[in-house]
Amino acid sequence: MTTSRPPRAQTGPARFATEDGLEDYALRYVPRSFRRWSAGAVGATALGSIAFLADFSIGAGIGLAHGALNAIVGILLASVLIFIIGYPIARHAARFNLDLDLITRGAGFGYAGSVITNAVFASFTIIFFALEGAIMAQGLSVGIGIPLPIGYLIATIVVIPIVIYGMRALERVQRWTTPLWLGLALLPVGILVLADPGAVSTFLEFPGSDGGPSGGSLLDPASVVLSASVCFALIPQLAEQIDYLRLMPPRTAATKRGWRTSFVLAGPGWVIFSGVKQLIGVFLAVYLVSVVDPTLGSLATEPIRQFLGVYETIMPRWVAVVLALLLVILAQIKINVTNAYSGSLALTNVTTRLFRRYPGRAAFVVVNVGVALLLMQFNVFTLLTTVLGFSAHFSLAWLVTVAVDLTVNRRLLRLSPATPEFRRGMLYSWNPVGMVSFLLATALSMAVYFGALGQAVAPYSVLVAIGVAVVATPLMAILTRGRFALRRSDDGIDTPRYDRDGTASAERLRCHVTGYLFERPDMLRSAERAPDGGVQYISSLALALDRSGRYVLPADPPRRRSRA
Repeated sequence: MTTSRPPRAQTGPARFATEDGLEDYALRYVPRSFRRWSAGAVGATALGSIAFLADFSIGAGIGLAHGALNAIVGILLASVLIFIIGYPIARHAARFNLDLDLITRGAGFGYAGSVITNAVFASFTIIFFALEGAIMAQGLSVGIGIPLPIGYLIATIVVIPIVIYGMRALERVQRWTTPLWLGLALLPVGILVLADPGAVSTFLEFPGSDGGPSGGSLLDPASVVLSASVCFALIPQLAEQIDYLRLMPPRTAATKRGWRTSFVLAGPGWVIFSGVKQLIGVFLAVYLVSVVDPTLGSLATEPIRQFLGVYETIMPRWVAVVLALLLVILAQIKINVTNAYSGSLALTNVTTRLFRRYPGRAAFVVVNVGVALLLMQFNVFTLLTTVLGFSAHFSLAWLVTVAVDLTVNRRLLRLSPATPEFRRGMLYSWNPVGMVSFLLATALSMAVYFGALGQAVAPYSVLVAIGVAVVATPLMAILTRGRFALRRSDDGIDTPRYDRDGTASAERLRCHVTGYLFERPDMLRSAERAPDGGVQYISSLALALDRSGRYVLPADPPRRRSRA
């Protein structure tokens, strides 16, 4: 996008949003002119954001509760299903350069319907910012004696300057800190296993506080699914990965292999790394309570204590404290800049859609971290597994619905748009396919969670969310015959948005509201003619912020609606 000066008369929120260089395209398609990073650079940056230590706490929590064997199988079950669910969504984001909100709009929810799922995602980023901030505060408290309330404040303030400057700053932070983080996190664990092989057998035999069948030596299906349900709550992390993947360069014949590798590892593959960290968390917690200090109890779920306990077995305490504290601070900054960044994008989208006003993404960085700070002060970390197990139902209902729409409704039933659609005027405000599926899956799974079918069935509530979304999404598409998928079959512009390979057109058209040039995938024909009667074009951004509705093209008559 060029920045040739618009006519002086064109002012307002659309122009403000266009000119604000810190926004990283929070409300729209990412143009080719902005995507200057290589696929490898984007992938490495995205992977840097999964350095969060909550994985270790999650693994530790479910391992101590349900036993090591049940926790291991639960982690593997959740990881496999998250990969399957995430693959089509992440591929859509990387190929068409859209964030998850834009994808959700055209994948069954409608232009306004995705506001609900944006709120779900924003809640996720706030909760995980609070959890990671609490972990850093624990590190500062254990390592150098800083009181927890002050530690919470430090953990919040330290990320704000980085997040304000968007992808450019994030890419540098993730690139330079990832190798150090990996060394601090993985090397001591490997040394411990080599030095004490018996720790592995002790780990596998750990029964957990609920005992399990035969003292924890056998699998218990309910315990496995309960373990998996906490891990499933991590699935919105996919949206944070997509906030990076949308910056992927066009895939060409020369870059196809590297492009695919970066996409798989940084997209759905994030859960592989996450699952490994959860398994390490189980191992470390069991080692602490079985070998190091049986009186630790729930404190063994705190990453600072996990790594400090391991470091102290192989080095002097003062060195162990320095390295453990460095690991915690690095990890917290790496993930919380992403939580605050992605959360600000989500909140910006919600507010803009609801109120047609644009306060700027930077304002929502402050909102995001401010609410997270309050949660830290209320000690949300102690409710880790409960909060995550509950929120998993909403996230699964949403993302399974989107994944099924992109695969079954789009490719098999051909009742969803063949090319991505996210622009106002092209979509209905509400699409019952996604909305009904999401609400039905959420309601039924929560009913099971709270015991509507008895306590014996309650542990399987997350599987109900998945199953209902899988069935309801194509069923609703068939019942509605896809008639709510698109409001219009074309955007009034003769040139194509994408070529045969799905590569976006780099053609630029001028938006008559802002005066700026935007790339073709972001543009529509305006319903308002030029003074001389000629055709005018409008960007999706200007259309999203317009409160008059005078630029929106009329809907197609029912007989003309067809699959785009």
